[in-house]
This record gives sequence, C-alpha cells and structure tokens, in this order.
Amino acid sequence: MVRICENPAVLAAAADAHGSDCPPPVCLQGQPSAAALTLLRHLHADGAALFYHGDFDWGGFRIVNVLLSHMPWRPWRFTATDYRALAATTSQLPPLTGTPAASPWDPALAQALSELGVRVEEEVALADLLADLA
Repeated sequence: MVRICENPAVLAAAADAHGSDCPPPVCLQGQPSAAALTLLRHLHADGAALFYHGDFDWGGFRIVNVLLSHMPWRPWRFTATDYRALAATTSQLPPLTGTPAASPWDPALAQALSELGVRVEEEVALADLLADLA
C-alpha cells in the first residue's frame, strides 16, 4: 500500500510523527512530475495499491485527474463523506473558487463541493492522515 499526498506538509508531518517507522508516502507537491509518475508506475507494476489524498478544491481535482489518467488509484480519505465531515467540523474555511472539475472516483464529491462552496486543504485532515500512517 502506497499513500500519495499533494502537499509536502503531510510528508514532513509524517516524518516528524512516525520517523523511520512511517511507511513512506509519495508527495506530488502539486501536479505530478514525470519523476513522480515514473515512480508510481513502477510501484503499481510491482503490485502496490495506490491511495491518494489531496486538497478538496477544483485545483486539487485537476491534479488528481492527471494522476488518474496515468494509473489507477483509490481514494485515501478523499470522498464526499470525508469532505462533508471535515467541512462540518472545521470553522472559517476559505470559499471555493475557480472552475469546477470532475471527481470520477466519487461523482458525489464534486457535487458536495458545489453545494457547500468551501475549500478544505489537505492539512485540515492531517490528524487522520497521520493516524492512517501509524
């Protein structure tokens, strides 16, 4: 199982929290680079199951849709249910801006973003993500 994140803050927090006991997540740091795609292709070809988490916003969806066009992955706390739970328990979230994007891994997710109209950055889910990496 390989966990993929969008933000390097997740990678740094995982290293701080779990040290060398942490299964290494792969951080895209935005759009997937050729190096990241090559690494993930090799991991997938060797039998790794890929799990992705990123920002709950339209830009985040565009990033993960690029990844999805190159290889299969499963959501890692990256569904409509996860978004709604974070949005309900977090105050003062920034408004959602930009052009809507699809969420083919969970069509209800794009609909939830449109309905709630708030952006939830990956760091808001950090405690849950770190728990998963423990």
